[in-house]
Amino acid sequence: MTFDYDLFVIGGGSGGVRAARVAAQGGARVALAEEDRYGGTCVIRGCVPKKLMVFASEYPGAIADAQAYGWTVHAGGFDWLAFRDKLHAELDRLENVYRGILKTNGVESFDARAKLVDPHTVELSDGSRKTARHILIATGGRPVKPDLPGAEHAITSNDIFHLETLPKSMLIIGGGYIACEFACILNGLGVRVTQFYRGAQILRGFDEEARGLVSEEMIQSGINLHLGTNIENMVEDEGGYRVTSTNGSEEVFEKVMFATGRAPNTEDLGLEAAGVKTGRGGEILVDEYSQTGVPSVYAIGDVTDRVNLTPVAIREGMAFVETVFNGNPTPVDHDLIPTAIFTQPEMGTVGLSEEAAREQEPVEVYSTSFRPMQSAFADRPDRVLMKLIVSKATRKVLGCHIVAPGAGEMIQLAGIAVKMGATKEDFDRTVAVHPTMSEELVTLKTPVRAG
Repeated sequence: MTFDYDLFVIGGGSGGVRAARVAAQGGARVALAEEDRYGGTCVIRGCVPKKLMVFASEYPGAIADAQAYGWTVHAGGFDWLAFRDKLHAELDRLENVYRGILKTNGVESFDARAKLVDPHTVELSDGSRKTARHILIATGGRPVKPDLPGAEHAITSNDIFHLETLPKSMLIIGGGYIACEFACILNGLGVRVTQFYRGAQILRGFDEEARGLVSEEMIQSGINLHLGTNIENMVEDEGGYRVTSTNGSEEVFEKVMFATGRAPNTEDLGLEAAGVKTGRGGEILVDEYSQTGVPSVYAIGDVTDRVNLTPVAIREGMAFVETVFNGNPTPVDHDLIPTAIFTQPEMGTVGLSEEAAREQEPVEVYSTSFRPMQSAFADRPDRVLMKLIVSKATRKVLGCHIVAPGAGEMIQLAGIAVKMGATKEDFDRTVAVHPTMSEELVTLKTPVRAG
């Protein structure tokens, strides 16, 4: 059978675009369909605009520091609209870059929704049908709101970049990294932020000591964090929404934002008709090569709900091309992925948390928390954390956790060492760069506890 294309990609986010580009560069005939904006969650409504907002929100602290260091500086108010318009212009530029990448590499792109008809056919929203030897689904995920009275009035992380005005007060519901990042961002921009999380501590699944410090620092910075608390209902009221919490309190907030989870975009994709199976959360089930139960259909990125990070989707896309088009079966390596949470302070982590490592084998824990030089001189109480989890048997560093300004940059480099299997003695043999915060990682001499 002859096909229109060797590969048809559904979804123009980071993973889908990378797979399409690399396959086309190798000589494959490739098409891609995207119903919304090219660049996906990361570029359009996730990592990129969020990080730019993080930068914007850090300036009040920088200005206060400058004064403590002897500079005469006076901050005016924050001009949300000026920032937002410049942000949108940057996102437009990046979307055009993504479109350009596809065009330059000979990928035919369709600004349309696509769904499967059978294992080799997709139907576009204009009714036309295209056939392909291989189909790659890279449709990502979306934020979901809980089924609560009044939840339709709330916004999600998708909406935050489009606000006409910056609210005076906001309630953020959730305790994951998206909730915590936006709590810090909006607090830095001058919004009075309250955060509800139903669990005992924010950032579930991360190292207990590290997330505890992030929580303390968030509270100290002025975020009104309520743990063990959820929303019961919200109703429109003068000046915003009156929210009743599970602890019985009532308060009016100008805006309410849910950051309580995300779901894979698998609805109305024709998966059932093509025989592609999904899991309980709607995620597409794939093997280690990103292949579904239908041999011609693959899926990568957040739609598979494996490790929902942009660089992981890109790596999955590269592995897919290696496997399918380069004759080099390449399983996706999801082990020891470094990641950063852009709270204030940032948290960088790679490998196992102390709790997970203890369950696995006997470990030693090396940890130090201190006021860094820059903060101490400015008479700020901020603390940072440097922590290593070490296997007693092999001396390998099983986990590295950093809570500090710039932790994202630090963990990228520490991640190389941990991925290579560095031991505690390898860290010890490395000469410290002085004076830095990260030198503590190579000068930790005595374990603070073992178990």
